[in-house]
Amino acid sequence: MAPPHQPPAPVQDPASVQPQAPAQDPAPVQDPAPGPAPTPVKKDRRVLRAALRWTAAVVVFAVAGAGTAYGIAAMKRTDVPGLATQADGRWDYPTLVKAPLPSGSPEPFAEDNTAGAHYADLRELVLPAPEGAVQDKKLRGKDGWLATKDFLAEYAPGSARDDLRQEFVDDGLRHIAARGWTTPDGTRTRVYLLQFGTAEVVDDLFSHEAPIDGPRQQLRGTEGSVFDTDFPAEAHDHNVEYSVYIEKRPRGAEQTRQGYLSAGDVLAVIVQSRKGGAKAVPFRQTVALQSELLG
Repeated sequence: MAPPHQPPAPVQDPASVQPQAPAQDPAPVQDPAPGPAPTPVKKDRRVLRAALRWTAAVVVFAVAGAGTAYGIAAMKRTDVPGLATQADGRWDYPTLVKAPLPSGSPEPFAEDNTAGAHYADLRELVLPAPEGAVQDKKLRGKDGWLATKDFLAEYAPGSARDDLRQEFVDDGLRHIAARGWTTPDGTRTRVYLLQFGTAEVVDDLFSHEAPIDGPRQQLRGTEGSVFDTDFPAEAHDHNVEYSVYIEKRPRGAEQTRQGYLSAGDVLAVIVQSRKGGAKAVPFRQTVALQSELLG
């Protein structure tokens, strides 16, 4: 993966959360009710791909209690080079708290959760809109679930988009949760979480759709995107693989940034567009916060 930026805006832990020291992996918890054994994740392959993408590991949140509910604590602004001032362009997001897990269910990256499953409600894991943003009602879907065709509308029409639709069918796409908003400076953000059966499926899809040399699928209205080598390694959770791209010149009046996150059984797609140029800081912040919610 490539070196990821500036971490997210500071957020406070809920008063009820007693953070523990960051750890490389969440502590194992009791498995949910017995059921069919999930397909193991091919961790050796994931480690190799992470190395190729220049992934740097950093823990940016604290886990509390049995892991059924835990707050996210960001790195201090003054601890990050280039983000020492208040006027750095970050958006003001609400305090983030991960959705509670069903009783007895493991966290997505617990050692005994070999499928990398997110047992929390996926709709509650989508990053909320920042303060002052106008939400896109079209992305709310029905009961919080977005139709596959509405997600695919992000991509340029043609055979490639049709192939992607069939790939989702073949890979057993379960559902999509999404949220979109527009900030006062005109930046349009869309966040999509696509959930599949296992982390292995997402790992393969991520490698296919989000290689380092550029996204396999071009977004609607873009001319061409390349890997953003300036993206800082600190801007994502250490359990999450990422590929981030920026639209290159020549381009139209609007510039687009896009990111793909591979997080267990969830593939996240983040898109930001803005006339005149999509800013780096809010995009990096959005990627970082969404990865923490999924990590």
